[in-house]
Amino acid sequence: MLYIPGVRLSFLDGILEIQKRHGRKHETAKGRIGALVETYMMPAGIDFTPTESLTLENESRLVKCEADKSYELGADRERPDLALEVVVTSGGIDELEAYKRLQIPEFGFWENSRLSLYALRQQGYEEIATSQLLPELDIGLLVRCVNMPSHVEAIKEFKRAIDLNTTNRKIPIN
Repeated sequence: MLYIPGVRLSFLDGILEIQKRHGRKHETAKGRIGALVETYMMPAGIDFTPTESLTLENESRLVKCEADKSYELGADRERPDLALEVVVTSGGIDELEAYKRLQIPEFGFWENSRLSLYALRQQGYEEIATSQLLPELDIGLLVRCVNMPSHVEAIKEFKRAIDLNTTNRKIPIN
């Protein structure tokens, strides 16, 4: 595998995409999303491993790419269950096709201050309103907090809302 410092390489069907490393806007959104998703998963008791921008490839399917953030849910997974891309500029390879070939169950795009989620189906990705892997995750709350100007205030607000939702949830007694 070719490695060039400061450059990110992706390919699909013989098309090579060369990207320089991302700037502040991209990295800030990526970091905030990761912090919030992890803030959600910890108290929810979800066993996860952040695989970050792990290089994913399948030579027989002519694909290689790196998600901005990715997570394995559970132990000893072959590939991430959830991958996220922060889009600041457009163009390049068809990422939904690339992740479909890599068999990533759920994929999200953060673009223009909004999150679009996709679940892998037999025919390809289908846009979804709620994560199937993290069904209790309030996507509206996540988006609102990612868009806040202060990282610390965003995490505090997110955590307060999660704690409130947990406290208000009625637990059935058998």
